[in-house]
Amino acid sequence: MKVLITTDLFTTETNGVVTSVKNLTEELEKLGHEVRILTVSEEMKSRREKNVYYIKSVPFKVYPDVRMPLSYRHKLIKELIEWEPEVIHSQCEFFSFQFALYISKMTKAPIVHTYHTLYEQYAHYLIPGKHLGKYVVKTVSRKRLKGVTTIIAPTQKVKKALASYGIENTIRVVPSGIDLEQHKKSMPSDERSQMRQKLGISDNEKVLINLGRLGDEKNLDELMSFFTDVVKRHDDVKFLLVGDGPARKRLKHMAKELKISDKVIFTGMVEPTEVQKYYKLGDVFVSASTSETQGLTYVEAAANGLPLVCRADLCLKGIIYEGQNGYEYTCKKDFLRKMELVLNDDEWRRKAGKKSKEVAHLYDKSLFGISIEKVYKEAQITM
Repeated sequence: MKVLITTDLFTTETNGVVTSVKNLTEELEKLGHEVRILTVSEEMKSRREKNVYYIKSVPFKVYPDVRMPLSYRHKLIKELIEWEPEVIHSQCEFFSFQFALYISKMTKAPIVHTYHTLYEQYAHYLIPGKHLGKYVVKTVSRKRLKGVTTIIAPTQKVKKALASYGIENTIRVVPSGIDLEQHKKSMPSDERSQMRQKLGISDNEKVLINLGRLGDEKNLDELMSFFTDVVKRHDDVKFLLVGDGPARKRLKHMAKELKISDKVIFTGMVEPTEVQKYYKLGDVFVSASTSETQGLTYVEAAANGLPLVCRADLCLKGIIYEGQNGYEYTCKKDFLRKMELVLNDDEWRRKAGKKSKEVAHLYDKSLFGISIEKVYKEAQITM
């Protein structure tokens, strides 16, 4: 099968959509399919590199790393039309989606679209007012996806949201696959000890870890506030924030105001190849975000053998098994109670870590490719 994947993002390494596209491409090729990728160039010049087609663009300054293509009728687009894809898999609703629509019109190939992001959580970057933002997202999403044959939702949470928008397309729930190989690697105890020491963490201290973009939508203020109370009960804890983003400066100031600067560690951005090492520095993964569609960092944390304590959210279904590999919380009191259970029981954390690894295996990218292939075949029949 000839599969064309369209995406706004491909050159940014630390992005869930990019990771998903690369993993999907690899797995589809293993299954014998021919895959080409059409994306937006990081410069004002179009080019082709093997199976990836880059269309010249300019920065779209509303959001970091997003660029706007300068042409929708480039000779590279014509080349892809002549290639005659049998399925077009769109990954983004904005600029590259126009590529998908145009090529679909010219080739009659069905469009399968993955809805990666719940934009209502990010609408405030463009639209003042939460209710207005949600209305705009709802209306635009419904109109934008009208011509799509099948929509892939990474979780039931996304499917439920799309249904609430009034979207009537066929929706299939397929969790994005993750390359778990790097997360399965063990870390020598002496290397772990050395890395912790460099970050100011002693061997006897327990570490709460959060990994990802430091943005307002991640609700890290809540974790910082709750952590203040954890410190009052446990002097031997540290909070490790791995990643960077626009909220970093404010969070550092908040830690200072709360008088916990000596307990909170900001690593900044880390290399993707080193991510698993940072997970292994932790003792429990924590998150207060409700903006995730799937939360790939939850699965990565689980693959590294970490128990999880996260704010209750539909995207955690199938990842956190209450009391077995972690807990979901609903309020501060609930968070502190469950954190006590986790921090005070070394044997439970060991068993929970083992359960987490078992859970993570279900999200391996090899299963992802097979599931997506079934959706493609269904879309061809429907078309």
